[in-house]
Amino acid sequence: MTQTIPATLIEGDGIGPEIVDATLAALEALKAPFAWERASAGLAGIKDSGDPLPQATLDSIRRTRLALKGPLETPSGGGYRSSNVRLREEFKLYANLRPARTIVPGGRFENIDLVVVRENLEGLYIGHEHYVQIDDDPHAVAMATGINTRAGCRHILEYAFEYAIANGRKKVTIVHKANIMKALTGIFKETAEQMYEAKYKGRVAMETVIVDACAMKLVLNPWQFDVIVTTNLFGDILSDLVAGLVGGLGMAPGANIGADAAIFEAVHGSAPDIAGQGKANPVALMLAAAMMLDHVARKDLGDRLRRAIDRTLNVDKVRTGDLGGSASTGEFSRALVSRIVND
Repeated sequence: MTQTIPATLIEGDGIGPEIVDATLAALEALKAPFAWERASAGLAGIKDSGDPLPQATLDSIRRTRLALKGPLETPSGGGYRSSNVRLREEFKLYANLRPARTIVPGGRFENIDLVVVRENLEGLYIGHEHYVQIDDDPHAVAMATGINTRAGCRHILEYAFEYAIANGRKKVTIVHKANIMKALTGIFKETAEQMYEAKYKGRVAMETVIVDACAMKLVLNPWQFDVIVTTNLFGDILSDLVAGLVGGLGMAPGANIGADAAIFEAVHGSAPDIAGQGKANPVALMLAAAMMLDHVARKDLGDRLRRAIDRTLNVDKVRTGDLGGSASTGEFSRALVSRIVND
């Protein structure tokens, strides 16, 4: 009998419950070993307990050290702070892993297969911000402090180099803005060069690229990249750009990895405008679940799930509207389950 693995399940907001249900159906068809503890966060957390990140949710993840999470709504401007950022900070999830691979052919770019590794805890995302009042304007000046540490740089760079080597990747690209932010991102570039010389030279190739040049090169010739590693803000932007190369955020899974916990998620938003209409594409969360299976040493099941997604999209031609099809979330889910069961 397969031993069960405790894991926390956060449905999320908006389309979250729909894509979570579709993903759970796929995992059940695979006989995945997860034993779920259901928890809430975001708007659902406020509704359930008055907190966008309830203590019960934190306690569950602390027990299981593993979570699958739907999208959480974060207000723009005012309101509560991002529950996603708070989760990363709470569990020191320093590495954000964002693979991008072409599944549906015929788009603007073909045969994309690259990975963005984003530092998750430092930079301008530490939340040290304030306003300065001038005369009668309380928001006359906005200020933010960014911090990168040598230890934080080493953490994420080591993760990226080791990931590249373990997965047979050929090159790691260090993305920075050290020509302008000489200290804040200069420490990242400097640490990468030191680590490469000391430990990784001859095992994998390395290059350094300024972030704006990297953005241009990604849309001109993305095939020149393999593994990209960068600081928090740049990683947030570039990982969404890379998702656009393979069909959008509906095809973009993400993993947040730390020493003591790992949270897997769809990185798109909660899309409240289409919630409950059966229009949501669940592939991103399903691919995140495949990464979660890899993480718990069930790559066999992760590969089966990825193969079923590929065949459902390309052999059966069952696709949601964002991919040019007409299938509902439920129709795609049922077609995928049929593939898993019958293949």
